[in-house]
Amino acid sequence: MSQNKALILDRDGVINHDYGYVSAPEQFHFIDGIFDLCQVALARGYLIIVITNQSGIARGYYSIEDFERLNEWMIAQFEIHSIPISHVHFCPHHPDSNLPEFAKSCDCRKPKAGLFHQAATDYNLDLTQSIAVGDKVRDMVAAQTAGVGTRILLSSLPCDAAQYMVQSHTEIIDLLKGQE
Repeated sequence: MSQNKALILDRDGVINHDYGYVSAPEQFHFIDGIFDLCQVALARGYLIIVITNQSGIARGYYSIEDFERLNEWMIAQFEIHSIPISHVHFCPHHPDSNLPEFAKSCDCRKPKAGLFHQAATDYNLDLTQSIAVGDKVRDMVAAQTAGVGTRILLSSLPCDAAQYMVQSHTEIIDLLKGQE
């Protein structure tokens, strides 16, 4: 059976502006070009998957239910643009949490690659044919550790784990189109 490929997106800083612990639709502002990027990826046969650290849950800033409500809203906004999000994988943990159920050093919190491996299993992904887009070094380290073939950092931070460093979604679209 042939494997799928995915555009794997971090959430805060890639899909939406990162204002710190975004937990409600009124705090959520899409970054220009995200819908265009996803439409270009879909047209090239990529699934759209989100992998995100959500330590705000472990810190008690918002609940898993708050996060899930925001996810439902975000997914609905993508659906308005005819973009199906296959799944949102998230890590609610933080080693310094005061909430015992979330206070742990886990394999799912980036820079570890657990959520990438979970997505690969759940969606029969060939990670070597997939693309990861993140805005932090830890996103790229996790993607590299998981074996993601193309790693794009949406930042000017130096990062050995990223193959490309870009400043906009338009640049990512150009990279995708250049792979044809």
